Amino acid sequence: MFDLRPVGYVLGLLVLCLGVSMLVPMVADLMVGNDHWGAFAESAAVTSMIGLMLTLACANGVTQGLSIQQTFLLTSGVWFVLPLFGAIPFILGATDARLVDAFFEAMSGMTTTGSTVFTGLDALPAGINLWRALLQWFGGIGIIVVAMVFLPELRVGGMQIFRSEAFDTMGKILPRATEIAARISVIYLALTVLCAIAYGALGMPFFDAVVHAMTTLSTGGFSTRDASFGVYQGPLEYVAAVFMILASLPFVRYIQVVAGTARPILVDTQIRAYVGTILALTVVLTLYRVVVNDDHWEHGFREGIFNVSSIISGTGYASVDYQLWGPVPVVLFFFIGLIGGCAGSTSCSIKVFRYQILFASVATQVRRIYAPHGVFEPRFEGRPVGEAIVSSVMAFFALFFVTLLVVAVLLGLTGLDFVTSVSGAATALGNIGPGLGPIIGPAGNFATLNDSAKWILIGAMLIGRLELMVVFVIFTVRFWRD
Repeated sequence: MFDLRPVGYVLGLLVLCLGVSMLVPMVADLMVGNDHWGAFAESAAVTSMIGLMLTLACANGVTQGLSIQQTFLLTSGVWFVLPLFGAIPFILGATDARLVDAFFEAMSGMTTTGSTVFTGLDALPAGINLWRALLQWFGGIGIIVVAMVFLPELRVGGMQIFRSEAFDTMGKILPRATEIAARISVIYLALTVLCAIAYGALGMPFFDAVVHAMTTLSTGGFSTRDASFGVYQGPLEYVAAVFMILASLPFVRYIQVVAGTARPILVDTQIRAYVGTILALTVVLTLYRVVVNDDHWEHGFREGIFNVSSIISGTGYASVDYQLWGPVPVVLFFFIGLIGGCAGSTSCSIKVFRYQILFASVATQVRRIYAPHGVFEPRFEGRPVGEAIVSSVMAFFALFFVTLLVVAVLLGLTGLDFVTSVSGAATALGNIGPGLGPIIGPAGNFATLNDSAKWILIGAMLIGRLELMVVFVIFTVRFWRD
């Protein structure tokens, strides 16, 4: 019989921790003297109590380790259960949100998607805006741990390439996975603090600097302002671009840098391809802005690198409504959102390494056509890629775009127009943030969508953040067989 107690035990502990963390925005509301702190006190009490009860009820089922089925279920369960409890402050608090809106906002936060259904962000209590940022910050560090420890073990979408001995990205100087997670957490916190200091040094108010630092390093994109980053145009855009790029690089490389060797981060082909893509796209967009939009160089470059970094990393900040620039940038932003950052980072979407393996596989097939008697094999990081990994990557691409099509069709059936349906499906499945069009574009939000569309997008955000197969596999009959 399938034993759910180990899964329930871990989920209970995480729910308990989430409940305790609700005391942070409660204190923030108390410090600024508003009376909204009670909602967080009630939410913390309910969440902590349920988490504690679940932990105690399942404690007798704790085993030495988790089975593969339990690991799949736990990974999916975390990103469903935590947003469910994370939505409670939105229901009880100043937003007075309905369940669908509260769950949408919490799911968007935990998955670091950044799409929002809330308006009037400038006037929201400090605690609510801080809680939105905390959800994204927790989701950012959480997905790094999942990407480093769970997904490679589950052999999802080619992620096993980072667990096999031949592709050990950690190197001999690094400790076990649990210690790696602890070191990553310290680095994640340190980068967040540095980002907040940089924001504050350039004039961003203290509270906004803290909130935006958390949503920058998590590549989440929640802001305290309805205008998003448009309120802070200027040098702050450069700071944001730098930290968005840093957050979307493999965090294991930072551990190696701290350990005394910077060479891995300099020679990593995934990093070089990612940074090179950002620079190339920024140059193209800058030239377009100067030639077509009659912009000046510095302004065009600044807006270019900020918005390119924001969309490709999946952060989703918007400093301007780039839909006004013309059709070329709009199409460009749609497709670069489907690229994503590096594996083992807080970024989202398909990820750079999968494109590298795809292109390497295509190149290998072309060479085999021209030289049928030759021996060719795709390579990544200078080493051969096995057929199992290639098949896994190809399956991921196929499943991603089939799922994208299905989600877009379902959104269309709810009455949404074509642009909103397709871009909404892409932004949810890729955890990007803003969509396209007048409704969910960079100048809009998701508040006016019908409830059916919101539930569909909630599911898409969850599926996309967990690399699709982790969620889909638990709905198969074979998964539940002994």
